[in-house]
Amino acid sequence: MPRLFTALEIPRDAALSLSLLRGGLPGARWIDVENYHLTLRFIGDIEGHLADEIAHALDRVRRPAFDLTLSGVGAFGSKKPHSIYAGVIPSPELNALQGEIDRICTRAGAPSDQRKFVPHVTLARLRNGNDGEVARYLSARGNFAAMPFRVGRFVLMSSRDSVGGGPYIVEEAWTLGAPQAGRHENVQDGRQAFRAMR
Repeated sequence: MPRLFTALEIPRDAALSLSLLRGGLPGARWIDVENYHLTLRFIGDIEGHLADEIAHALDRVRRPAFDLTLSGVGAFGSKKPHSIYAGVIPSPELNALQGEIDRICTRAGAPSDQRKFVPHVTLARLRNGNDGEVARYLSARGNFAAMPFRVGRFVLMSSRDSVGGGPYIVEEAWTLGAPQAGRHENVQDGRQAFRAMR
């Protein structure tokens, strides 16, 4: 059964800026550029009927489109770094969207996500990350900033890779902003895959 999560897609220009951060860190497994995304709510491996209920409930989201800026780099795992990420300049609109999606998923019966929401785009996963090498990498790229981009939709994505890092498939998509806020987009290939996974 695929693993599900809601996310924001990273547009081409921002993804190209992120791709320039690749390299220079021994042992890093870099995420493919086409798999960059910003996770809003991890849902996990769930049954098909619950996935349908969540997708239907997400139709109720009515939020405006907004601008987002990727800025800075960091590492998760303070004592033993396990991943490198690009950060996001704080955004009240992003936090409001994430909070609403989290409440909808929880009310629909999805397992709760105990982790605090830290908006980021994962760039690499580390095996046996060396503190010193990670610190040098982060220091050399600490001034990273991409041009702002417009967030006009959020998506439900799936991954069949148990290790993480993709490939990811967009199963469903919802438009943000008036007058079509909450309009369910037709993601034909993804919807067929979404039906097939049940």
